[in-house]
Amino acid sequence: MTMITHRRLAALVLTAVVLLPVPVAHADDPPGSAGSASPAPVIDPESPGLMLPDGATLAPAKVLDIKQIVEEEGGQQRRQDTNVDVTFALQAEVLFPKNSATLTPAASARIAAIAAEVEKMGSGRVRVFGFTDDLGTYEHGLKLSKQRAVAVQQVLARALDPGTAFDVRGYSEDYPIADNRTEEGRKKNRRVEISFPRTSAP
Repeated sequence: MTMITHRRLAALVLTAVVLLPVPVAHADDPPGSAGSASPAPVIDPESPGLMLPDGATLAPAKVLDIKQIVEEEGGQQRRQDTNVDVTFALQAEVLFPKNSATLTPAASARIAAIAAEVEKMGSGRVRVFGFTDDLGTYEHGLKLSKQRAVAVQQVLARALDPGTAFDVRGYSEDYPIADNRTEEGRKKNRRVEISFPRTSAP
């Protein structure tokens, strides 16, 4: 492969990465879904700046969601940032006693810190989703995960503007983020996620 071909390939990859938009999540999207994407940018396939090899054509544009994830305190709290939203995941153990939906005294400070982030971003809509591991029945998990999400939402509502809209749901063992075959994985799956759109600069 010649040096010119290497350069052309590098330019093509760079162009594909830089020009792709980020998807927009909606309140009805399940956790982890990309949501509906922004329109793809118009790219002139004849542009000499693309440096395509003779006979080559551009593939259809794809949407990539760029994420930054920061896990703190041994995984007890995780923050995920994209260009469109922010998601906090709090392990159930730092919020509730075992198999309970009653918040611990220490939970309020954590939730208040997240409420401050919601205000900082100027978000008027917040999603609060509860999740469990796969131990016990699915129906029990649905009930417990919803009760925990409601408990967190009530604390958030007291700290945020009265006009803030909430989507509150319980998903039981659906959408695990770790392996339920280990206690470490189950601990990560027992969580409450708080997400909200990024409407101001970070």
